[in-house]
Amino acid sequence: MENYNAHNTNAAMLSLILTFFLLFPENLTAQISSDWNLDLEILEKFLQSAPRSTVDSNVVHTALFFLNTPYAAHTLDMLDTEDLIINFREMDCLTFVENCLALSRTLRYPNPDMNRFVQELRLIRYRDGVINTCTSRLHYTSDWIFDNVKKGVAEDITHALGGKKFKPSVSFMSENYMKYKHLKNNPQAVKETETIEREINRRGNYYFISKRDIGTHQTLIKSGDIVCFTTSIAGLDISHLGIAYRHKGQLTFIHASSTAGKVIINPESLADYCNKIKSYTGVIVLHPLP
Repeated sequence: MENYNAHNTNAAMLSLILTFFLLFPENLTAQISSDWNLDLEILEKFLQSAPRSTVDSNVVHTALFFLNTPYAAHTLDMLDTEDLIINFREMDCLTFVENCLALSRTLRYPNPDMNRFVQELRLIRYRDGVINTCTSRLHYTSDWIFDNVKKGVAEDITHALGGKKFKPSVSFMSENYMKYKHLKNNPQAVKETETIEREINRRGNYYFISKRDIGTHQTLIKSGDIVCFTTSIAGLDISHLGIAYRHKGQLTFIHASSTAGKVIINPESLADYCNKIKSYTGVIVLHPLP
């Protein structure tokens, strides 16, 4: 029985690889790595263990599945050109949320597989779901929110929860372009980034719950909602994300923590965590849609 199961798993993985490359040859370079088989094994394990439920319940299950996954920054900048990167082995706060959201949406289909996940991840990560240059990726979280609300991936419920108007003022990427692999030797990309920043700053339809008001509104935040921490750091809009989670009688969140070096259930409540970090000003709350 053990050998039979191993044979079936390997055959399923091979089928995933072949089907994926046939349907998405443009992403061939991005998917090949020394750990590609491990990514497929992780996906197979996830699909075997995952229940089929509502998207927010799926998000919680997925977030818990990734507990203790190592934290790593800049995993999306490993290639010289922009292409879809899949990495279940290590994540930062944004790629953790993207993976949870894309996998949760994938589970809603009758036959969830890598091909469906790739489509969902591309939709979530890129402006209008289309990969062109590096600036087609949704780098600023406020832009990520705007685009994914427009696409029907999530609903921004912050205003309904009693949030106050929030006007982003972003410029960090264009002002610090030398820190970004795809910008530092690409003047055209820097210009495109400046244009995107101006567009983000023109928008007036963002709301946030200030850190002092989280305790008042927290009963309306559900497990599986996405929480985005707004920041006072100059040129930035949002500096961290996670998945809301009610645990041991308190509202906290699951996130890829750079401090802990892995994905964790945060030991403090959402309100206490936000209040202890001086640069955080509050949260934006999104509800995942099917």
